[in-house]
Amino acid sequence: MAKMEDRLDKLEARLDEINNQMMDPAVLSDRRTMAKLGREANELTPIVDTYNEYKKTRDSLAEAKELSKDHDKEIREMAMMEIEELEPLLQEQIDKLELLLVPTDPNDSHNAFMEIRGAAGGDEANIFAGDLFRMYNKYAESKGWKVEVSDAEDSEAGGYSLICFKVTGQHAYGTLKFESGSHRVQRVPKTESQGRIQTSTATVLCYPEIDEEDFDIDMNDLEIETMRASGAGGQHVNKTDSAVRIIHKPTGIIVKCQDGRSQHENRATALATIAARVKEEHQREIDAKNESERKMKVGTGDRAEKIRTYNYPQNRVTDHRIGYNVNQLDRIVDGRLEDLMQALSLADQKAKLAGESI
Repeated sequence: MAKMEDRLDKLEARLDEINNQMMDPAVLSDRRTMAKLGREANELTPIVDTYNEYKKTRDSLAEAKELSKDHDKEIREMAMMEIEELEPLLQEQIDKLELLLVPTDPNDSHNAFMEIRGAAGGDEANIFAGDLFRMYNKYAESKGWKVEVSDAEDSEAGGYSLICFKVTGQHAYGTLKFESGSHRVQRVPKTESQGRIQTSTATVLCYPEIDEEDFDIDMNDLEIETMRASGAGGQHVNKTDSAVRIIHKPTGIIVKCQDGRSQHENRATALATIAARVKEEHQREIDAKNESERKMKVGTGDRAEKIRTYNYPQNRVTDHRIGYNVNQLDRIVDGRLEDLMQALSLADQKAKLAGESI
């Protein structure tokens, strides 16, 4: 425990240092530095707060143990009662600190880019992709996050064959990163006249926005095209070449942005998006070369390859990675995801402690 306390003392000192730096006028005027320090402070605050609670409990327990040796019987009895209460509390705080000290992904504090595609199931898969987008949009609203759609391909039957968007908010990527994968829905489609249950899927990809200084893409590797935007977006959209498509030639990654108010805005969004996508792809290749057990995030979208199932007849949601079951599908699709997100985060922390991954 002494080693952990030494580490926690250093983190507490670092948080004090950050708070002092953020009051420096020179730092206050530097938006990028303020953003970095703010993210680091947000990561450290829950650790330091828990550490302070632990220290109070530790000191109270030491005092109670001392009083348990008092010559006065009544004082000894009261001290023993306090010890019985404080010992499990202290262990609970130690367990929490151990989890909080698990190394985190440095991208967790970043904003997130997300892509949802209808996969197996035709029109119903696209409708389901639209349902997932609304679910994440409502969840983002409840967190005070901002959602900006950069591209959308509407489906005639409803929903989207593809929708791309950015989620801006504290710890957005760290919260949403577990959503990458194939999502399966079981329900009677609106287009089904016989009332038969159909299984369809949509794939979700989540990746972090990266800092500007990490935009290390060689511009010679990019093929940038402009075109007229399609679909809703304002009167100007179909009159000017405002949409931007960028192809990263070495990887074949394609990003299209058309929902901005100008070509300049769409170009900036597309460059930021493709930089994040390329970095994500490079990391995946590194993990594969190191024979990591990390699975491909999205997969093929096949019905059997799923991370989560949304079963409408039974009003049940099942996350297959952690064995999470809840008969509150109506609440989940309405964006009330906090319990599920916390369960995934806790399972990830425990898995990391065991040297595994969820």
